[in-house]
Amino acid sequence: MSRESRYFTLTLESLRALGSWTADCAERALPVYEKHAGSDARPRAAIEGIRVFAGGGNRTARLRSLAIEANRAAREIGSPAAEAAARAAGLAAASAYTHPLADVQQTRHIVGPAAYAALALELDHAGDPSVGDGEIRWAIEHVTPEVRQVLLQMPARQAGNSRLDKLLYELDAGIRSM
Repeated sequence: MSRESRYFTLTLESLRALGSWTADCAERALPVYEKHAGSDARPRAAIEGIRVFAGGGNRTARLRSLAIEANRAAREIGSPAAEAAARAAGLAAASAYTHPLADVQQTRHIVGPAAYAALALELDHAGDPSVGDGEIRWAIEHVTPEVRQVLLQMPARQAGNSRLDKLLYELDAGIRSM
């Protein structure tokens, strides 16, 4: 059975709204990274980069580089909580490159930064799931109508087995049910 890809309209304004919300979500976990990282500011630079774009700046190759560098920082940090925080920042910066393709993998550009931030904060609090659940509620409460409309163009995520998969699913389902 072949699955045809479906494209939809995705405006620059919608990408800017997405970038702003993902930056807000990822920034909440940034202190988790910074307490382990010393002077490594790559995740902070990624969040600052997406904020420039969200505020009207151009979508440049530098923004893509900032996303890549934040993900590189995640691989190098050695702390699961700090790694998740850096991934949240990298995904936030990468949200500017969300494709207008109705594909469940594209939902990660939308809900990934918030889910990784929730995981980072949860891990930083000895794996307390109530912390992650609280962050998911915060993200849902602060999502904008523009971000929700983009998410509704994509297929819903399915629940998975890992904690990250569960956070991604809870966030996706929560935004859709608003």
